[in-house]
Amino acid sequence: MSAAWGAARPRRATVVVTWLVLIGALLYFLGPVYWVVVSATKSNQDLYITSGLLPAANHIAENYATLLAWTQNQFWRWVGNSVFYSAAAGVIGTLVSVAAGYGLAKFRTPGGAAVQVAVLAGLLFPIALLTVPLYLLFIQLGLVNTPWAVIIPSCVSPFGVFLGRIYVEASVPDELLEAARLDGASELRIFFAVVLRLLAPAMVTIFLFIFVATWNNFLLPLMMLTTNELKPVTVGLYGMMSYFNPQYGAVLQGALLGVLPLIVLFLGLQRYWQAGLASGAVK
Repeated sequence: MSAAWGAARPRRATVVVTWLVLIGALLYFLGPVYWVVVSATKSNQDLYITSGLLPAANHIAENYATLLAWTQNQFWRWVGNSVFYSAAAGVIGTLVSVAAGYGLAKFRTPGGAAVQVAVLAGLLFPIALLTVPLYLLFIQLGLVNTPWAVIIPSCVSPFGVFLGRIYVEASVPDELLEAARLDGASELRIFFAVVLRLLAPAMVTIFLFIFVATWNNFLLPLMMLTTNELKPVTVGLYGMMSYFNPQYGAVLQGALLGVLPLIVLFLGLQRYWQAGLASGAVK
């Protein structure tokens, strides 16, 4: 047993190279975060005359006061708007994606193959090209400058439908569905009582993808929303940057505070997200 274990162990050089690659990746991803944290404590002058990686005089309170003053105390409202838009789009989009993926995976209907090709094509289509047609459509519907102008387009996720179909094929056995039908369960009851429970980890993964995509969406809310109270944090901070002589430390502090809900969400749903990513590999 010991000989077999020794033969299976990787070489020392492989271990060293692996650790070096992992440490390099860690520095690559955490480096910008560290720079934002340090820069959010500096004034404009300190940002110009000090190293970006070294702290300077602490101006956290001044930057925070500047942030609230410039936004007319709307900053946390913008963060709340982003949370609302992203959460609503995530919940609705996840249900739509899972339902569409379940239908494509388990039901044989005319045109099903064409729908799957259209979904795959949607993955390659730049979403920015749809912004102007969506704006013209929502003008006709009278939904411009309302939360629905951001939520409804964000609910439609070809990538979510694609993931939903993959997860359904890997996690929902046909035998279980046939047993439920023999017991007299309707298709709606099978979907809500059986399928959704089996796909809970996968739904968390799809929800996070849609949530982050909606949170980072900039062009759509920029065109759809004109009222200051309805802006998400991305559009609000952009307006602060377009101001003459912006206070960069305050803007960076706003960007740092604006991502806190994302960090909390990822940490809270991490174990479900990891289970959803691994669920397709078990089958």
